[in-house]
Amino acid sequence: MKLLITGSSGFIGCHLVRGITERGHSVLGVDVDMPVSRPSGFTFQKCDILNSEQLKAIFLEFEPTHVVHLAARTDLDEKADLMIDYAPNVGGVENIVDAVQSTSSVVRCIYTSTQLVCRPGYVPQNNQDWQPHTKYGESKVLGEQIVYKHNGGGKSWCIVRPTTVWGPGMNKHYQNFISLVEKGRYFHVGRKMLLKSYGYVGNLVHQYMQLIEVPEAKIQGKMLYLADYDPISLRRWVDMLSSELGSGPIITIPAMLARFGAYTGDIVNMLGYKDFPFNSFRLNNVLTEYKVDTSDTESICGALPYSMEEGVRETVNWYKQINNG
Repeated sequence: MKLLITGSSGFIGCHLVRGITERGHSVLGVDVDMPVSRPSGFTFQKCDILNSEQLKAIFLEFEPTHVVHLAARTDLDEKADLMIDYAPNVGGVENIVDAVQSTSSVVRCIYTSTQLVCRPGYVPQNNQDWQPHTKYGESKVLGEQIVYKHNGGGKSWCIVRPTTVWGPGMNKHYQNFISLVEKGRYFHVGRKMLLKSYGYVGNLVHQYMQLIEVPEAKIQGKMLYLADYDPISLRRWVDMLSSELGSGPIITIPAMLARFGAYTGDIVNMLGYKDFPFNSFRLNNVLTEYKVDTSDTESICGALPYSMEEGVRETVNWYKQINNG
């Protein structure tokens, strides 16, 4: 099996590369950023997926049997231009589909989208019931539509929508979140046990690898959410992080007080301080339960290898290593 992974230098990509090469498969990573590490069996080609000619040449030279498309712009910049700034999520997908279609060796492609093709809390009626609330979400809707239009490039294919993914290697935003928990600056809002479909990155890698290996009939043309099967309690998850970090108990503040603080954050953001960590957008995301249907994913991928406790332990160990040398 020869796998080509776009976005191989990203958070999920790095974990997936390691997981697949550990199984003895050859992997070619494609990304605009250089990889942090190059495990045995891994090669790398720097390429912008908007460069259709270079991308197609890479496919034809490597002759992959399987493709996992992860590359995307993933931030939530509402001042960005949808078709220009988020072009990798639209034109890039078009180029991937074209490359898959033009490469006879490819037998399967997994196209990665996002849960944010629907706003948090919205339950879609079918796979093409899209309700995005951000430009990023809109761009990923357009990407999904391209995949459906071209039948995935005419090969075995599926679309996956990861939810919030956490674990070692998380970006600066989530590292700052853990830092707030460690320093006792994080607080719970209200007393509700908010449940959210999050996914530990080790479990996500397991799901991707199963989708690569299972018979075609199990995945063909499907849309599957990738997350831990049991939604987690945000309160319990953060409490576990705090305990593992050795921090004190986390305080709880009334929701009304939190909303006042969020409005203050909105004003600070409007004044140009975009990195201020607390505003109404983020508070609403925190207070909205988000549970997705992972029953199809579970039936295909089976039991997950990591518990939440194990994931928290590995995440905190990684966090301590990068912050304490």
